[in-house]
Amino acid sequence: MADRPPLPPFTRETAIQKVRLAEDAWNTRDPEKVALAYTTDTRWRNRAEFANGRAEVVALLRRKWTVELDYRLIKELWAFGDNRIAVRFAYECHDDAGNWTRNYGNENWEFDEHGLMRTRHASINTLPIPASARKLHWPPGPRPTTHPYLTSLAL
Repeated sequence: MADRPPLPPFTRETAIQKVRLAEDAWNTRDPEKVALAYTTDTRWRNRAEFANGRAEVVALLRRKWTVELDYRLIKELWAFGDNRIAVRFAYECHDDAGNWTRNYGNENWEFDEHGLMRTRHASINTLPIPASARKLHWPPGPRPTTHPYLTSLAL
């Protein structure tokens, strides 16, 4: 099995790096690419949905990004220790009728010795917003390094 650096135990610097790598991957909206960061037997709780293993993660992400259009995500380190990281995040997207939402949440991650995430618990709240209230503006793909973080955006 290939390592997926940075590896635990995490320092502040490597935890921040791991969070940004996850954010960049999720902003590709490529379920197969995202799933490679997880163990083959990963366990997820995403809102009220559960996924066990990469195949279920890929299926969950395909469903998610079929309805969450123009998805933009920012993740920010909240806490870390040994092989665990906690993040807070916000993402914006719209449905096929053009209704925008901002989704706020927290995730708790646990990694194996190869740097693959074996457990992900996500709690997410959804707030309808008008398109004019959007704060996450950049072309599809990873967030530019010049775009503000959540704290800077007061999110």
